[in-house]
Amino acid sequence: MFLLLDFIFGKNYMEIKHISHLNESDNCKLFGLMPNKEEIYSFELVNKKGMKVQIINYGATVTSIQIPVNGKLTDVVLGFDNLESYLESYNLPSAPYFGTTVGRYAGRIHKASFTLNDIEFKLDENNNGNTLHGGDMGFGRKIWNVANVISGENPSVTFSLLSEHLDEGFPGEMTVYLTYTLTEENELKLEYKASATEDTVINLTHHSYFNLDGHDGNVLEQQMFIKSAKMLETNTDNIPTGNYTDLANHDFDFRNPKNCPFPIDNSFVVNSKTEIVAQLISLKNNLRMNVYTDQPSVHIYVGGNCFGKLKGKENVDYNAQSGICFETQNFPDAPNHAHFPNAVLKKGEEYTQKTLYKFESLD
Repeated sequence: MFLLLDFIFGKNYMEIKHISHLNESDNCKLFGLMPNKEEIYSFELVNKKGMKVQIINYGATVTSIQIPVNGKLTDVVLGFDNLESYLESYNLPSAPYFGTTVGRYAGRIHKASFTLNDIEFKLDENNNGNTLHGGDMGFGRKIWNVANVISGENPSVTFSLLSEHLDEGFPGEMTVYLTYTLTEENELKLEYKASATEDTVINLTHHSYFNLDGHDGNVLEQQMFIKSAKMLETNTDNIPTGNYTDLANHDFDFRNPKNCPFPIDNSFVVNSKTEIVAQLISLKNNLRMNVYTDQPSVHIYVGGNCFGKLKGKENVDYNAQSGICFETQNFPDAPNHAHFPNAVLKKGEEYTQKTLYKFESLD
């Protein structure tokens, strides 16, 4: 184990110290330079079974997850080979958010506003007059600090971010830590912690596009399971109405596995902190991904926002059916629906979130 920073999880405040420079090593490589010449690094986590995960500190973004399949490594997430492509992807009419950490608030907030403590907060409008994924400059476009790196068994990397008061319109200075751990059981574990100097709202998620046949495959050839009896009803702008849709006899009832749908952009209500809430299954590669979370929803998205012109890793042409997102999170627009799960983080309290993606053979 080597410590890049003192790593402090305080009860009421989490201190961030800035790293001015990192030295390259076997598991830390320079990934690219920002327009202002700030260095972005890629960190590789490897377990004893040969599974590899690459993560960069731009957006705390997962760029690659490689699983040993039939004696060779299969990369099961979409992404880019270089930093410039990640930066340019945000210039598309709608960014794909490949592998990013989404915040401060995942999903849509209606009319880019909410009221907290009798004060109305106006947010950045970046989606048909609404706020999507925290605004135009959300957490996925920010440079995260590197707080801790652990090698050996169950390797991990921890990133930290300081989001200033009124960042994209959200109140309170917020401090966030995100730890990625690769276990020896081929699990990628995500643990989030956050605190704020004022009452605020928060909803963090991970936005990888998974494809168990490899990032050059078609996800519609795979099957999906979701342990959910209802999903959020939405309007034509995909804003929750506050009602629920019963999934009995519905096309989106995935309590029995069936092929991934296209398109889909829906939040499914889940309620299990210990059992599998969702699965992706590849009969071709005999591989399954199990999703666990302590969050009340998993948002499923197949659509890609690729616009027919997105060149991915290894010169692969991505299309709208190349991957599927399992975004574990609170409900979209929860700050505007009193009966939705609480999305308020009070001053002096701590937000936590845990999600786990486990990869295993179907045998």
